[in-house]
Amino acid sequence: MPTILLTQGFRFFFFSMEGNEPPHIHVEHGDKVAKYWLNPVELASSEGFRSHEMKRLRMLVIENRELFLERWNEYFSN
Repeated sequence: MPTILLTQGFRFFFFSMEGNEPPHIHVEHGDKVAKYWLNPVELASSEGFRSHEMKRLRMLVIENRELFLERWNEYFSN
């Protein structure tokens, strides 16, 4: 499961067998997890995060969306 970004205690990653789904990114912080679709940025699922954390996460996904898409396309185009 490739890690794309580590920032502010959050780890952004995707699983290596997910190429059949639309581009998305997973994020974890401790035992909390979430999944965001990237086109457009939209919450797919979340477990354990509080609403104020979700706002910050969404902003981080938006800020890094191009990086996430680039890495997704590089990884799954092989």
